[in-house]
Amino acid sequence: MEKRFMTAKDGFKITVEVVPPAGFDPEPLLEQLVSISGLGFDGFSVATNPVAKPCMCAMAMCSLIQGRTGKPSILHCTTRDHNRLSLQGQLWGAKALGIDTVLAATGDMVAKKERKITSTVSDLNVFQLAAMAVQSGMDTGVVFDSHPEINGFDLAVDRLRKKVDAGAGFVVTQPVYDRASAERIAVATQGLGIPVILGILPLRTLKHAVFLHDRVAGIAVPESVRSAMALAEDTVAEGASNASKMLTIARESFAGACVMPPFNHYEVLHSIIG
Repeated sequence: MEKRFMTAKDGFKITVEVVPPAGFDPEPLLEQLVSISGLGFDGFSVATNPVAKPCMCAMAMCSLIQGRTGKPSILHCTTRDHNRLSLQGQLWGAKALGIDTVLAATGDMVAKKERKITSTVSDLNVFQLAAMAVQSGMDTGVVFDSHPEINGFDLAVDRLRKKVDAGAGFVVTQPVYDRASAERIAVATQGLGIPVILGILPLRTLKHAVFLHDRVAGIAVPESVRSAMALAEDTVAEGASNASKMLTIARESFAGACVMPPFNHYEVLHSIIG
């Protein structure tokens, strides 16, 4: 069964991001994913140790998801967790398991308080990882982080061009919450010649929105969106409404969208993508 995701460049693509469980039992999560697999999306995007916390092996989770749902999975690989020997093995192993698409990333930073017990590897950079993935026959994506917290947009676009030069075939943005930000990305990336996938992370509460804005690098939740969350009687519905609006914007200006249900709340997808 064909498991590639980004080979067909025609048509709008939607993926759903999955965070593997912090343990060895995949069944509860797999049951959730099976329950939503009939919705209108094209595949899953499986994170590897997000926020630098240990989770089940993303490659194993990709294989399990594909076998259970019949939909393709994108494997996230980071330079943070593996040296070049291990990363090459991961890529070849993924191909052997029928996983043909990878998202090459640096990986979230290890929290300062945990650096005495957890080290990063990073003996090759994300550009080298992207090139290695391409050479391994993988459809290779990369991440666009506009660094709104440091006004780093122009530098981020230059960095993305280097990823494209390394062989990247598509790009997924960090979560975006308003039209102005989305359109700025669309204009800046339109000449790169690769599909751009808009990241969409539904908000749950005002506290969630404020945390993402203040504490998570690469994410800016505009004041207007935070104000709407503050005034909403049903914050989950308000967050889903914003996500639905961003999906509409993505359909106008992007090749696809990656919806990132927070805290395993996959049920929110029913009101966003249906």
